[in-house]
Amino acid sequence: MGRDKSLVRWQGVPMVLRAVLVLDASGCAPVRVVGGDAVALAELGLVAVPDQWPGEGPLGGVITALRAFPGRRVMVIACDLPELSPPTVAAVIAALGGDHDVAYAVTDRPHPLCAVWSPGALPAIEASFAAGIRRMGDLIATLRAREVSVPPQDVRNVNAPSDLPQ
Repeated sequence: MGRDKSLVRWQGVPMVLRAVLVLDASGCAPVRVVGGDAVALAELGLVAVPDQWPGEGPLGGVITALRAFPGRRVMVIACDLPELSPPTVAAVIAALGGDHDVAYAVTDRPHPLCAVWSPGALPAIEASFAAGIRRMGDLIATLRAREVSVPPQDVRNVNAPSDLPQ
């Protein structure tokens, strides 16, 4: 994208703010942003939690989120899913049973950056991270996971300026 994706506007609203509003509308509270420009996020009225492993990919962000809310299930979404809807978030959350470590969105492929994580999975996630695993798919393959079919538009991510509406 060439700039901080979280602050890129989608239909006039920064994508990170859209993500927070969807989580809030889905009953997730409190909502925190992992990483990013803490000053810019604060100007949007958002609370940022410093990423414990900046530059190490989203798996470090998942660990950071689980540590920020000890003992609680944590819904983690990427900020670049501007069409994500509250019903999709609610469906993913509802799918996490007591016998699963993670429930995540799928379409024709997995979308592990729209997932709810069990607090009991944290030790296994930390061990995988310490062993050098960084790919979300590699991690999920080691966990008790549940897939949740979701509408493709809800998990369409924005990676380049050409993905933005004209």
